[in-house]
Amino acid sequence: MAVHAHPDDESSKGAATTARYVHDGAEVLVVTCTGGERGDVLNPKLKDDPHITRDLVEVRRGEMARAQAALGVDHTWLGFVDSGLPEGDPLPPLPTGCFYLEPLEVATEALVREIRRFRPHVITTYDENGGYPHPDHVMTNRVSVAAFEAAGDPQAYPHAGEPWQPLKLYYIGGFSRERMEALHEAILELGKESPFVDWLERTKGRPQRPVTTWVPCSDFFDQRDDALRSHATQIDPDGFFFAVPNDMQARIWPTEEYELVLSHVRTDDREDDLFAGIPPSLSAADALAERTDLELVRDDRIAPTVKEWA
Repeated sequence: MAVHAHPDDESSKGAATTARYVHDGAEVLVVTCTGGERGDVLNPKLKDDPHITRDLVEVRRGEMARAQAALGVDHTWLGFVDSGLPEGDPLPPLPTGCFYLEPLEVATEALVREIRRFRPHVITTYDENGGYPHPDHVMTNRVSVAAFEAAGDPQAYPHAGEPWQPLKLYYIGGFSRERMEALHEAILELGKESPFVDWLERTKGRPQRPVTTWVPCSDFFDQRDDALRSHATQIDPDGFFFAVPNDMQARIWPTEEYELVLSHVRTDDREDDLFAGIPPSLSAADALAERTDLELVRDDRIAPTVKEWA
C-alpha cells in the first residue's frame, strides 16, 4: 500500500517500485488522501485551458485513472479535501474542512478501514516533514503512522473492519542529494543545462534522511514516465523529470530509495526489497507473535521544518 497526498504523487514518488512489484505479482494499492482540488496547473502549456479551469477536479480524476492504468496498480480515494499550499508572511489560514484540519482520529479511521480491507504487509508514505512541507503531505505522514499502529489493534476503531497488522512501514526517499547530484552530473556530461542547479543550491547543507532500502527498478522507468505524463496538468513534459534519458538513469541510478521506520519482522541493515524479512507464508498474526524491538525512527539530527498552519 502506497499512501499519497494528491493525484500525481504516486507517479513522482516510488512509481517504478510499485510498477515492479505489480510485474512481480504483488497486489499494490495506491491510496490518495485528497483530490488535489486546490492544486495549481503546473504545465505551462495548459495554464489557460478553459476545460481545465472550469473543472480541475474532474480533470485530475481522469489523470489519476490514466496513471493507475500505466502503473497497473489498484487505487482508492480516501475522500478528503486538498488543503492548498499557503504562501505569504504571515501565512494565511488554511480553508475550513481541508485535510490538514481534519481531526487526526477521523482521517486515521478512514485509512484504517482501507488497511483492514486490503490487508497489506508493507506500507510506504512520506517522512514527518512530508518530503517537503506541504500541509497535506505532513498530514499524510501523521495519518499513515497512526493507522499503521492502530490497524492491528482490536481496541482501535472496532467498527472499521477485522484487525490487520501491516508488517513494515517505509518513508519514500526519492530526492536524496546524492541522487540529484548524480543526475546533475549526467546532464552536464550530455552538454546540456542542468535543471537541478537551483535545487542543489537551495538544499546545500541540509541534513539527509537515512536510507535503508534500495529497490532495483530501472526496467520500469518508462512506466513511471508514462504515469507522470498522465498527470498533464501537474507535469511539464519538457521539465526536469525527463531531463536525463532513462537508459542513462538506469546506468547511474537504477534504484528507488526508502527509509524503514517500523518493522515487525527482522531485517538486515541494508535491504534491496521492501518485502525483505517477510516469508511468503508469514501471516500478520505470526509476525506479531515474533515482533522485534525495532521502534519508530526519529533521527534527532533532523530538525523538523514543518510549519503549523492551523
